[in-house]
Amino acid sequence: MSQALAAPSSQQIAGQLLQQPPTVQSINTNYDVLALFSDDIALANLPVVDDGRPVGIINRNTFMSQLARPFHREIFGRRACTAFMNAAPLTVDYHLPLTELSYQVLSAGEAVLSDGFLITRDGEYAGLGQGIQLVQALADQQAEKHRHMMESIHYASVIQQSFLQSSRREMAAALSDYSMVWQPRDIVGGDYYYFVRRPHGFFVAVIDCTGHGVPGAFMTLIMASALKQVLTSHDLTNPAELLGAINRQVKESLGQLAEHEQDDEDFELRSDDGMDCAFCWFDTDARTLTYAGAKTPLFLLRPGDEEIDSIDGNKKGVGYVGTPLDYTWDNQSIALPAGSRVYITTDGIIDQIGGAKRIAFGKKRFKAALLSRRDAPMAEQQRELLARFADWQSEHSRRDDVSLFAVHLP
Repeated sequence: MSQALAAPSSQQIAGQLLQQPPTVQSINTNYDVLALFSDDIALANLPVVDDGRPVGIINRNTFMSQLARPFHREIFGRRACTAFMNAAPLTVDYHLPLTELSYQVLSAGEAVLSDGFLITRDGEYAGLGQGIQLVQALADQQAEKHRHMMESIHYASVIQQSFLQSSRREMAAALSDYSMVWQPRDIVGGDYYYFVRRPHGFFVAVIDCTGHGVPGAFMTLIMASALKQVLTSHDLTNPAELLGAINRQVKESLGQLAEHEQDDEDFELRSDDGMDCAFCWFDTDARTLTYAGAKTPLFLLRPGDEEIDSIDGNKKGVGYVGTPLDYTWDNQSIALPAGSRVYITTDGIIDQIGGAKRIAFGKKRFKAALLSRRDAPMAEQQRELLARFADWQSEHSRRDDVSLFAVHLP
């Protein structure tokens, strides 16, 4: 499917990112497109090319979500595939420098990161480029010199933060009293969060990917892509099922299968990466929280309680070699009365070394900081926690990325 880079990295041009997935023509039907996506689960974007000229890009997630709507398959199945096509994708020349390409990608908006961009030679279609390959190429290119490397990481930071913008907007629209801390240890990081509202509730995920810095940031792009893809075909109200689907997709796409799970006896294990996370669905009508955790606990403070409850999830992370391909996480349904407070944090706060004895901040100090401002708005509670955390860390180095989602439910 994807071919090797079409130009050596030293040329530093868009042609480096060239991929040649299957293509369709404007006369092909949506059933034709569905067949291609069904045959290859790794196919994310499908170029539309007529007589050698690029016409547009069909994004897998957009296409599948449209056909999943009631009667849309019957209505649109035999129609031209241009019905769900991005007719104005970013199109660049094969010889465009990567630095200029990065500016064009950022100017074109978030859609380029998921749809990719078309690459042409003398106006003729040459292939497709993907946003994640651009991030990787920029990092590799800038590694030759320290100044250039730092520039590339700043570019990656802008791209990474763009993935979080829609979640920030959704939180602000859906929640009246909440806080969201996202502090990469370096310029970019391995933590990621996702939030989406629905008429009768909201879904939130807080994710801690393997590593931090640039490697961690690459993993967040992979996990963000996997999450968005499974959300097109799985129910938001079943967090455990979402975790299972992402686990299968990540293990298969990265080749992180245990020996008994893969057929090739000569297969060499190259990576063992994944994520720890908490997935939650809150039903506003029933006032119940459905939680599934992969090595990431949930913290709850109900009205009138003297202590903060800690609820543990499963002890398997998502995507790792040691996690079976068919592993099943557990949903926990929790009734939450009005005024309850919910906290999800990655281990960057809990595991931070500090104090005179150089020990971890720990859950006890974490809970105590929150309880000290238990009735305050979430923003004030966040400030108190971060102040104590900074004082604890003091001159010690930051160990990991820090993320914390907190919400006060009315």
